[in-house]
Amino acid sequence: MKLNVKMYRYKPGSEPHYDTFPVEVPDTGNVLDAIERAWADHDMSIMFRHACHHASCGSCGLLVNDQEKLPCVTPVKDYGEGATLKIDPMRNMPVITDLAVDASPIYQRMQLIGMPIIRNAETLRPDGTEPLPNGVETFKRFENCLECGLCLSACPVMATDPQFLGPMALAAAERALAEPRGLDAERLYQLIDDEHGLWRCHSSFECTEACPYEVDPGAAIMRLKRKVAARKIKRLLGG
Repeated sequence: MKLNVKMYRYKPGSEPHYDTFPVEVPDTGNVLDAIERAWADHDMSIMFRHACHHASCGSCGLLVNDQEKLPCVTPVKDYGEGATLKIDPMRNMPVITDLAVDASPIYQRMQLIGMPIIRNAETLRPDGTEPLPNGVETFKRFENCLECGLCLSACPVMATDPQFLGPMALAAAERALAEPRGLDAERLYQLIDDEHGLWRCHSSFECTEACPYEVDPGAAIMRLKRKVAARKIKRLLGG
């Protein structure tokens, strides 16, 4: 499949611009393959992040035609033969060079929550109709969130309030309060019930649209709002 990769370019001290590279990748390829072909065939000074190539690490997040994507699992066939792929760095994070952003806002926010990345395994099948085999409750699994930052890039509030906790951290707080695993729940409530926390969310669900896994941060934030509101009402009533 022949494509054109229109790539955002920026080096410190220079003006941002776009370079367009013609590339050819297999029909079964992904957008990351097209970016790598542009790097290998045209310009090895292109800077971008990647690691696993199968949506396990979350490091390659960027914008494809102005939409947040993990390019390692975004098929080129979605765009068609001869398409131009406009590639930009994620929004709401400082650009270091080209497509590489300073990802520290991602990790700073998750560190505030302190949520473990290991959770108890579910005891029901995904459709909830029957239990899994005996003993499965003894298993652990990783949390769904890849910490890719796509939800932070998509969030309109992040663009206006750099101190906003953001959908990733708020979704993590909702998970942590559901399964604390030794965390200080009172500290979490104080952290999220803040002018830069839960109530800054405008419920646009752009974060859920961007999320490549089953975190659904928009819905998690709605559940968290109900939980915090119910807690406040209970305290006001002396409960």
